[in-house]
Amino acid sequence: MSAPHGKAASPFKQPKAVWAVAFACVISFMGIGLVDPILPALAESLHASPSQVSLLFSSYLIVTAVAMLIVGWFSSRFGAKRTLVIGLAVIVVFAALAGCSGSINGIVGFRAGWGLGNALFIATSLAVIVASASGGFGGAIILYETALGLGIAVGPLLGGELGAISWRGPFFGVAVLMAIALVATLAFVPELPRPARRTSPVAPLKALRHRGLLTMGIMALLYNWGFFTMLGYAPYPMKLSAHQLGLVFTGWGLLVAAFSVFFAPRLQARFGTAPVLYANGLGVVMAVIAAGVATPTVVIVAVIVSGAFIGINNTLTTQAVMLVSPVERPVASSAYGFLRFIGGGLAPYVAGKLADATDLSVPFYLGAATFVLAIPVLASGHRLLRQAESRTGEGEPVAPTLTRVGDAPGGTTPPVVVAVGDHDRAAVIVDTAARLARDTGSPLEVVHVQQTAVVEEQAVDAEALDHARATVTAHLDRLAAQGVAATGQILTSVGDHAAAGRALARHAAELGARTVAVGRSPRGPLAQFADGSFTTALTHAATCTVVLVDPDSDPRPLDADTLTALRGAAG
Repeated sequence: MSAPHGKAASPFKQPKAVWAVAFACVISFMGIGLVDPILPALAESLHASPSQVSLLFSSYLIVTAVAMLIVGWFSSRFGAKRTLVIGLAVIVVFAALAGCSGSINGIVGFRAGWGLGNALFIATSLAVIVASASGGFGGAIILYETALGLGIAVGPLLGGELGAISWRGPFFGVAVLMAIALVATLAFVPELPRPARRTSPVAPLKALRHRGLLTMGIMALLYNWGFFTMLGYAPYPMKLSAHQLGLVFTGWGLLVAAFSVFFAPRLQARFGTAPVLYANGLGVVMAVIAAGVATPTVVIVAVIVSGAFIGINNTLTTQAVMLVSPVERPVASSAYGFLRFIGGGLAPYVAGKLADATDLSVPFYLGAATFVLAIPVLASGHRLLRQAESRTGEGEPVAPTLTRVGDAPGGTTPPVVVAVGDHDRAAVIVDTAARLARDTGSPLEVVHVQQTAVVEEQAVDAEALDHARATVTAHLDRLAAQGVAATGQILTSVGDHAAAGRALARHAAELGARTVAVGRSPRGPLAQFADGSFTTALTHAATCTVVLVDPDSDPRPLDADTLTALRGAAG
């Protein structure tokens, strides 16, 4: 199936099943900052101390952490749709019960149930969107990232508006919106095939025996300790109304979303994962909050600015886990999620005890210390991370790797190499590159790019290896029918688009390729030609000509000036 020539399929033209899950994702991500604006109001209305209110975070996150250990097993046993439906139903029930509760202890208990539902939902939502989306993997990730940005940014705003009416408002709001998502999921999401092999319920714990995964998981635990200390206690010294707190945390959420989705990948491509994590300034921001805790303006500005650092850390910490992990992606995600959420759950409880025993600045100083402590933990795993970014480590390949499909190339004529992903214009791009190869008297090598996307704490494979192999085989069969001599490869990478582009450039150099061809990405020109993208890294690293092919125009050679012009035209 192909889109019309010259047009990329829009990531927003999706089946109803995708929109149902994407809507639920928006509401789920809202939960990150939804309750922050109502924390002081809760404490006042229910005659509770800040330390008691902080247990709303602790119960929710600790249950989420423990549930992360079994959600992979649950999903592989009962199926992705049933897991989604159960997760949504649990959230609806416990969010409504929290809104009906008349005591802080009741809300804390119901938030624990909410955490169970959230774990079931977040563990399967991205995979369901990818499996159900039309237009390929890139469009699915764009949609998920859009849901992420909307949810994180709008959550505090909605929480502030509803919280200005009543502290019960955000809880009932989530229940109603998730109930709509539940009905849509039941109506529109089809039953998806279960994995051929079930995940063991003890697999995530066993995975933590691997040093790299454990090291990065502990780093994430320390990072989340500081993060949720700020999220749980920063609203109190601001001395703002629920509406005003909603605006502050909306500013924070906008920076989290922007730096997570747009800036973190570019910084990683330019400087590497570890250097960017070393340079993260969250420890300084937390120390500023601690020192200025008596000055609301200082706390407000510091919290908003922290969103940029949190967005970078969220993406790159997950990226580091996926790079060093020698186990399957879902198992690594579960093990990492367990440690990450345990840190987030324990921090508000400990912060509350410290604040009661001392003063409000001490929990923030401790949060700053955990950010600083994460640096030597990262340093202890730096060698493993560096190796993973540069070559294959032990176990499952984590650096970009090439897998041949079909026969090895014969002859000595320099080939034309075409790189395509899993989207509905792939056949058009390959056929256009085949005409270029025919015109130059060259054989064609089709390189199918199979990537693992990393978005926040979620990582999902674009497609199964068998599906990728079948896709390449279909290209080769079609080309053979046209009389085009062609060979195939699958390029597998984890998250880092630039690393995949450099790997293809090295492969083309080893082949002595005449030209490398790429088509227009379904992610759009801004993403395709940005710094740190696959196409940009390939263009800069290639020793041969890189061209942008389009069925309706001549091949366009790419260089630094052309990439700049294409970015400018897109903007």
